[in-house]
Amino acid sequence: MIRVVLVDDQSLFRAGVRMLVASQPDLEVVGEAGDGREAVEVVRATAPDVVMMDIRMPVMDGIAATAEILAQPDPPKVVMLTTFDLDEAAARAIRQGASGFLLKDAEPESLLSAIRTVHQGSAVFAAAATRDLFAHFADAQPTAVPEEFELLTDREKEIFALTARGLSNSEIAAREFLSEATVKTHISRILAKLALRDRVQLVVFAFEHGLV
Repeated sequence: MIRVVLVDDQSLFRAGVRMLVASQPDLEVVGEAGDGREAVEVVRATAPDVVMMDIRMPVMDGIAATAEILAQPDPPKVVMLTTFDLDEAAARAIRQGASGFLLKDAEPESLLSAIRTVHQGSAVFAAAATRDLFAHFADAQPTAVPEEFELLTDREKEIFALTARGLSNSEIAAREFLSEATVKTHISRILAKLALRDRVQLVVFAFEHGLV
């Protein structure tokens, strides 16, 4: 069962998402919050797997709340909820560690897919939209590639490039004639060597250093 917390200042929106999530046999809503400050407390009390976090809220916005949540031990994955696709605030939240973003008017299937995808961690949810987001807000002059990147083997650099393009484990496995387990192992090593939280942070790293 994937445990979910919903954070949005519109109670009607939360109610609709709660009904959708509760209709799924593998998903469970364990808490809700109407602002960022309340979200931090609810997450601390319920220990969810995934948080669906609105960006713009009173008291504390979603970006500040996400930063506090991700600073907690063993934090959940956080998906930012936004009203438009090229949202600089969403890009900033992802740079700080959020695991993706979703438009608030997305189809129900997309919301459910976002929860499952970020929880599973084997792919970047809405990879093309994520790449477009960072392509739009990337600095004109990327920063120098850190020395840590040279710790990657040639094979790891190949898999890094494919992951940065948004390919899933299964897609990389088919392309490189590897097992999915081997791909997962390579990606775990890449993330560890580069001190990255997850695949989305790998995409951010690639854009910031001109590696895509």
